Amino acid sequence: MTVDLDAYVAEHGGQWRRLEELSGRGRLDAAEVDELVVLYQRANTQLSVLRSRSPDPALVSQLSQVVLRARARLTGRPRPSWAAVGRFLVTGFPAAVYRAWPWWCGVATGFTLLSLFLIGYVADNPQTAAAFIGDEAAADLVESGFAGYYTEYAAPTFAFHLWTHNAWLAAQCLAAGVLIVPVLYLLWQNALNIGVVGGVMVAYGRADVFFGLITPHGLLELTGVFVAAGVGLRIGWSWIAPPAQLTRGQAVARAGREGVLVAVGLVGLFAVSAVIEAFVTPAPVPVPLRVAVGAAVWLTFLAYVVLLGRRAVAAEPDQSRPRDFRRR
Repeated sequence: MTVDLDAYVAEHGGQWRRLEELSGRGRLDAAEVDELVVLYQRANTQLSVLRSRSPDPALVSQLSQVVLRARARLTGRPRPSWAAVGRFLVTGFPAAVYRAWPWWCGVATGFTLLSLFLIGYVADNPQTAAAFIGDEAAADLVESGFAGYYTEYAAPTFAFHLWTHNAWLAAQCLAAGVLIVPVLYLLWQNALNIGVVGGVMVAYGRADVFFGLITPHGLLELTGVFVAAGVGLRIGWSWIAPPAQLTRGQAVARAGREGVLVAVGLVGLFAVSAVIEAFVTPAPVPVPLRVAVGAAVWLTFLAYVVLLGRRAVAAEPDQSRPRDFRRR
């Protein structure tokens, strides 16, 4: 048995709007508190009906949010729980990253091709590197500067610096995504830096040192940057070309909420990559072992996103029939 949604919304939508209004109001008098309790109880029952008989997940989700806000108003804000953390790690973060995979995979492809082109160009044209950093700086970079960068500071201090730097870079990509151009500029800056440094190392016959040091942590670290940039660009594109069923504001808001999930998750990713860069990259062990550790962590992250993210997205309800009782 199903519910005639249009009739059901027409009958009860006014009560739901009133409940939402009372839940968001500042100070309530005694009569309004009593009204809030009654409306909450009714809406909770009506929500149960919709969940069991309605094929419209968008309406169920919308009313659920209203009921949750009313419950929070009546009982106080719920404290964070380990269950919420678990849901974030198992569904929220991987689903948000998985949904944006065409964007960050596109960023990864373009960034990698551009970086390799710049490395090859600088290696074939040493005068280019001199124009960017100077002959003396290039020679110092090859002799000790590049490798010394990873051992200049104590590992814990170095890891904290890397963590905050990369998290800030990701935050910039996500925050500036709606403007698009700043994200492209940040990507260009990083690709140029890799291209110049890598090109100098290759030109001086130290390609093994360059790739041996950058690969262990770079796989995970750059993937985090690609995800942040891709999600940021997706936010910008949601403003340029929103889905047909959403306004520009709604599209940006939805993409922005997913951007927040990604930002929180990337804090953990960059913490892991910082630990690898500070402790594994300069470790006095064979290069293949360092690369294997970095590659294993990187592949684990990709598997985490693909397997859990795809499952979470597949389990989401179809929202092709949106209804909004607030507009009635």
